[in-house]
Amino acid sequence: MKEAIRVLLVDDSVPFRVGLRKALEPAPEIVVVGEAEDGKTALWLIESLQPDVLMLDCRMPGMDGVQVAVTIQKMCLPTNILAYSAYDDEDCVRGMLGAGAVGYLLKDESPEKIVEAIRAVADGKGWFSPAIAARVAQWLREKSGSAKLTERELAVLRLLARGKGNKQISDELCITERTVRFHVQNIYDKIGVHSRAEAAVWAVQHNIVGKE
Repeated sequence: MKEAIRVLLVDDSVPFRVGLRKALEPAPEIVVVGEAEDGKTALWLIESLQPDVLMLDCRMPGMDGVQVAVTIQKMCLPTNILAYSAYDDEDCVRGMLGAGAVGYLLKDESPEKIVEAIRAVADGKGWFSPAIAARVAQWLREKSGSAKLTERELAVLRLLARGKGNKQISDELCITERTVRFHVQNIYDKIGVHSRAEAAVWAVQHNIVGKE
């Protein structure tokens, strides 16, 4: 039996958190382990509860979602971030993805799509609402140009797009984690992105995922 996916909800709206809890109740493999109405409380709960997925609102008073995500990365806290917002503007999306969010979900998605997104993000795989995916793809087309990746960079990108972390990539390709980080940065520079999520979208757009 698969272990439950532990989720922490972070949103400054109490009614919204209540609604989200109810939306997740039919999914037996998803357990909401806690809630926070602000960024500082969220960081404390991540350390104490160690959730698999953090559903993080982009815009909150005080410490906003981007600041929380950046702090999570700096503190190496063990959770995958699913940005969850009513907004699809460029600042929110790029800010959250650049700060390490694995996926970006709009608040008008159906309960089934919310569950689908949590499952994907728990596995380290990107998940985007269609409107967000379309916008990210458009930005990447505008700035990536005709990037030429080496065979090794393509191999790293394929694994990254499948949700693999640096340690998993290093093990599979028999290279050091330092080398993986070097290749990942080169990939970012060549295709014009700033996050793993954007790189994964680029890989899908260019039919790289699944190629051997």
